Amino acid sequence: MKEQSKNTSKQGKVKTMGTQTYEYEYTDTFGGDANYCWVKRGKVTVPDLVHYGYTGSTDGSYGRADRAQRKRIMTLVKRELGLTGIKGKTDEYGVTIEFRPYGMNTVLFVTYCD
Repeated sequence: MKEQSKNTSKQGKVKTMGTQTYEYEYTDTFGGDANYCWVKRGKVTVPDLVHYGYTGSTDGSYGRADRAQRKRIMTLVKRELGLTGIKGKTDEYGVTIEFRPYGMNTVLFVTYCD
């Protein structure tokens, strides 16, 4: 279930703030591809884009809110996996974020789930 809370903006409009859940898989690689010899799976929950400043208009708030939310997702997942401070290459494929830590022969997939 998604948690719902209501905030009233300065214009008096009611904004609904919920949460979004993301699943992650962290596994080894063989030849650059995910191998799944071992795998760590889990879920993280982050606030909806409204929490990060998305107003629903074309003022550029979506891009800022999306970047802030994506950063928070990766921070939470890396913290749970003990990868805090590890740098790597990040790519996005639709609703999936792929992170490959430098020099570790591993891959992390973070996917939005309903």
